[in-house]
Amino acid sequence: MSALAEQTTPDLLDAVPADAGPVDAAPAEAAPAEPAPRPGAMKFRRKYTTVRLTPEQASRQGQVATSAFRRFGERDAAMAFLNAHDDALGGRPLDLAIASAEGLATVEAAMAERTA
Repeated sequence: MSALAEQTTPDLLDAVPADAGPVDAAPAEAAPAEPAPRPGAMKFRRKYTTVRLTPEQASRQGQVATSAFRRFGERDAAMAFLNAHDDALGGRPLDLAIASAEGLATVEAAMAERTA
């Protein structure tokens, strides 16, 4: 022990009454301190603001996109067909295909008619 520690230790022990309890204890009324949030901790968390597709809907979307790319032969023509409003189908082919299995079948039939 250092000379300073030997000099101050007895004085500290004499100042605390024997029935006071542990010296290190925090006051009972003090609430535990919450850790401060780390700056930038939530920086890269993605917040989804759009409706997410169910696995079935995502599967139908993949099926109709693959089918369109194969039938039309080029990306631009397939994307134009899937994203444009179609009066014969009554909506956007992509939306109809995602909505139900019947919609997917209807859109694929319309693609077959147009590419035949």
